[in-house]
Amino acid sequence: MKVKTPRQETAKKTKAQRVVFLLDVDNTLLDNDRVAADLRRHLKQEVGPACERQYWTIFEQLRAELGYADYLGALQRYRIEHVHDHNLLAISSYLVNYPFANRLYPNSLDVVERCGEWGTPVILSDGDVVFQPRKVERSGLFEAVEGHVLIYIHKEHELDAVERRYPADHYVLVDDKLRILTAVKQAWGPRVTTVFPRQGHYAVDPAILSAFPAADISLDRVGDLLAYDLHELVSAGQNHSDNHLKKMAPVGGRLPRRANAR
Repeated sequence: MKVKTPRQETAKKTKAQRVVFLLDVDNTLLDNDRVAADLRRHLKQEVGPACERQYWTIFEQLRAELGYADYLGALQRYRIEHVHDHNLLAISSYLVNYPFANRLYPNSLDVVERCGEWGTPVILSDGDVVFQPRKVERSGLFEAVEGHVLIYIHKEHELDAVERRYPADHYVLVDDKLRILTAVKQAWGPRVTTVFPRQGHYAVDPAILSAFPAADISLDRVGDLLAYDLHELVSAGQNHSDNHLKKMAPVGGRLPRRANAR
């Protein structure tokens, strides 16, 4: 009779757990910086450099008000000041019909598929109620996760809702924002493994990198997640000590409330 090693026994136990993978979209599975760059070029072509700059000024103002990027909302607000600019219809069509599937990072769909072999992959994103779902659908991510999509205004404040919708013994959160990873780690502690793909402008901002502690796992690209097995992913989160959690930078000036702390 062949005796299983302790690692094999632990791996078997890990697979028996309910594991939910919470996957961000922008600059995590999809290169949103390239989407924005394409939009900049299109705006300059359709409305000119001055109006293109005005659009982004409105975009940033609206993001400060809402807490998330709202491309179509910024276009609506821009329209108020340019009522007779018929090029706006072309810009709206460009956004709604953008080929998001072409902007998925290499191996993104392979990562989603692997997560589906280990547990339940769920898209967990911030965004508006029209454009962000459209992006998830046209990119192919909606189909890849079999419709398991959650889109909030501030997802780090909705962890109770996430747990009710997708209860699990362990969560794996993959996100390009250390602020988000830190908030969720503070709330869930060893019940979550935070994974930080260093992609996009937030992930390389020195001020952000110095303001928050390292995630449980850091990757050069999201496709590198394929090099891990389930046991390694779960263990990385569970082995984080309480002392490390205490050193984490407060989010919004205070430690967030634990969601269903256990």
